[in-house]
Amino acid sequence: MLKRVIIAGLLTITANVSFSQNFNRQRLDSLFNILEEKDKYMGSIAISQNGQPLYTRAIGYSDIESSQKADTKTRYKIGSISKMFTASLILKAVEENKLSLDQTIDKYYPQIPNANKITITQLLRHRSGIHNFTDDKAYLTYNTQAKSEKEMMAIIAGAKSDFEPDTQSEYSNSNYVILSYILEKLYGKSYADILKTKITTPAGLTSTYSGGKTDLKKNESYSYKFNDKWTKETETDPSIPLGAGAIMSTPTDLTVFIEKLFAGKIVSERSLDSMKTIDGKYGMGMFKLPYFEKYCYGHTGGIDGFQSVLVYFPAEKLSVAITSNGLIYANNDILLCALSCYFNKPFDIPTFKTIALNPEALDQFSGNYASTQIPLKLQITKAGNKLYGQATGQSSFPLDAISANTFQFEKAGIVIEFNTEKKQLTLKQRGQVFLFTKE
Repeated sequence: MLKRVIIAGLLTITANVSFSQNFNRQRLDSLFNILEEKDKYMGSIAISQNGQPLYTRAIGYSDIESSQKADTKTRYKIGSISKMFTASLILKAVEENKLSLDQTIDKYYPQIPNANKITITQLLRHRSGIHNFTDDKAYLTYNTQAKSEKEMMAIIAGAKSDFEPDTQSEYSNSNYVILSYILEKLYGKSYADILKTKITTPAGLTSTYSGGKTDLKKNESYSYKFNDKWTKETETDPSIPLGAGAIMSTPTDLTVFIEKLFAGKIVSERSLDSMKTIDGKYGMGMFKLPYFEKYCYGHTGGIDGFQSVLVYFPAEKLSVAITSNGLIYANNDILLCALSCYFNKPFDIPTFKTIALNPEALDQFSGNYASTQIPLKLQITKAGNKLYGQATGQSSFPLDAISANTFQFEKAGIVIEFNTEKKQLTLKQRGQVFLFTKE
């Protein structure tokens, strides 16, 4: 399932673009070397062009307790990238005349509000209005427990619609849980069996499957969060997300999958065009993401402590897959580095050096700041010898000094530069730049 960051929404990549046939392996190695040295990241990456591997690497541990190191064959939970597989399965069912994209879901789940108006297409494009159950506080009280279809549908159907079907786009994991159950009804098999029969076996994806509880003997990975040290995350029971977020895979398998998808070897060209077509914010199981005059298609994912990214550039036939089971340094910054290595553009390798400032020197930065660029205010406060930032309606985050007037929140890729003379700050996050003025 997708997890929200402090300000940035979907993945946004910003850099100038020019094609380079010489992939800069040394730069990406340098990034992974320092991430490993400074213990800032655990995960794996695969980069491929036209079916030919350009780069693979894994760092960190699949299990810290037993000191089991990860390798490029380690399997990670990919969260919402699972939706690309589920959308493909639904479109294959359409190709087999097992259902229609225009049919409403009241045939399957009449108890869902507006079921007689909601179509399969609207589920695929997040235009159903069905409330996202993972947004509710109650979700974290049951997510580690196995749930039946009846139990999950009671949870989903018990919420009111967020909006009238097809009037707007709003991301909801509920849509793809429902699609998973519909697939099981169509084929009379479990989601795991359908995935295996229809996609992974024909495509030769030997490390991709609907996951269960972590099994180290299968080279699967636990996930972690960092609070002074790495601590193991609890595991969401796979019966809950199903095709919305329960698939296990490797970066190499993911690059093979998306390359075959865009080559017409998973679904038909017509079905692929439907997946790529953006209505509001979303396609069917994928996003269209900007890279200045270029663009890519793909999806991000997050479940428990796992974070993942999968993108494909059609013009270059370039695919990049990143899976992480514990991060302080953001996947999006690793993606930016990977793309800079391919497109021959600058990228600054982080040093992770911070400095200590006199607590009195921090007083000048405190205050409330507003921006004309985005409808968010930013509160800067001091506690002891540390600054904290907090955006409207969101949790506070620590800021580490990297110079006398520049601070960062490394985990979210945030850098804040203060200009005390103008009473302003500039917030930079993953290629985006916002100016705030002190109120």
